[in-house]
Amino acid sequence: MSKKRVLMLSSSKVGNEEYLANPKTMILPFLDNARTAIFIPYAGVTMSWDDYTDKVQQAFPELNICGIHTVEDPAEAIEHAHAIIVGGGNTFNLLYQLQSNDLIHPIQNKVNAGTPYVGWSAGSNICGLSIKTTNDMPIIQPQSFSALALLPLQINPHYSDYQPPGHNGETRAQRIEEFCVLNPDIPVVGIREGSGLLLDDKDLTLLGDLDGVIFKGRDHHSIAAKSALNHLL
Repeated sequence: MSKKRVLMLSSSKVGNEEYLANPKTMILPFLDNARTAIFIPYAGVTMSWDDYTDKVQQAFPELNICGIHTVEDPAEAIEHAHAIIVGGGNTFNLLYQLQSNDLIHPIQNKVNAGTPYVGWSAGSNICGLSIKTTNDMPIIQPQSFSALALLPLQINPHYSDYQPPGHNGETRAQRIEEFCVLNPDIPVVGIREGSGLLLDDKDLTLLGDLDGVIFKGRDHHSIAAKSALNHLL
C-alpha cells in the first residue's frame, strides 16, 4: 500500500525574503526524485493563472511546472502527475474551481496512491476536512465547504496571536474558537508563517522553528516546533 505524503505550508514567504525561498528548502527534499509537477493556480484572483504559474516556475528552475489550466483534460493531468502543487490565494475561489472541474476525487485518489502533494496557504487549507477555518473572504460560493479531507482535522494557515492596538474585532483565536464551539470534536491546527505540517504515511509533524496551536472544543494549547501530531490522525 502506498504512503500518503502531504506537505502543507503556512505561507509562500517569510518576512521580506524572496518568493518561495523558505518553502523551497522543504519542498525540494520532500519531492525527492519528482522533477515534473502539475501546478494548480486556481487560488489566484488578481494575478492571471499564466502569470502565477510562471512565477512558481521561476522560483523552481529545478522543476518542470505545468499549469493545470493549460491542459485539455485536468482530471487526466492529475492522474498522470508525478507531483501536485497547489498555490495560495483565495481559498474560496480555489475550492470553487476544483469542484467546478470535478477534481476533488481525482486529487484524493492520486494522493492516496502515494503521489506527493505540496500546498501553501490556501493550498494547505484545502487539505483539511473543510475550508471553514480559512482567513479568506468568501468572494465566490463553492458547491460546499467540504475540501480534500487528506487529514481528519482543520487547518488555519498564517496563524497569528497579534492584535493591532486599538482593534476591537475578534482575534484569530476567538474566530477559531467559534468554529470549535459548533464543531467540538474537530481539532484545528494553527500554523504560523514559515511553519508547516508534514504528513508522511501515518506520521504528522509540525515543521519549522515556531510553535503552533491546537484548538479543540473550549481548549487550546501551544505545540512545540517539530512536535509529532500523530494523535490527531
